[in-house]
Amino acid sequence: MARILTVDDSQVMRLMVKATLVEAGHDVFQAANGAEALRIAATDVFDMVITDINMPVMDGLALTRHLRQLAGYQRVPMIALTTEATAAVKRAGRDAGATAWVVKPFNPQRLIAAVAELLNLHGDRANAVSADA
Repeated sequence: MARILTVDDSQVMRLMVKATLVEAGHDVFQAANGAEALRIAATDVFDMVITDINMPVMDGLALTRHLRQLAGYQRVPMIALTTEATAAVKRAGRDAGATAWVVKPFNPQRLIAAVAELLNLHGDRANAVSADA
């Protein structure tokens, strides 16, 4: 399946997301903040990135903008997995390069479905998907 980088400052959330994705057959790599994720992504290209928005050191919007500048990440699906659900923050996410938005607390089956759909659309990022859970 896919190699997915997940980014969240909450260890509990990282464990929940990892368990959900591993159960669906994905290889999961983790980072505790955007800066750590950016260091990891600079040496390896993942099939997908799932990131929280509100984190210390570097937030998910900054991470997404930085990743979009790296070779190999222009078309990689990026899901914002966050408690933020306002139209303004979602718009900022799209502007930064987020492909989809999933609201915490997340439904594991809906997250897996969103991941599967985005991986299937991997070649056509023009059709952005929103998957509010």
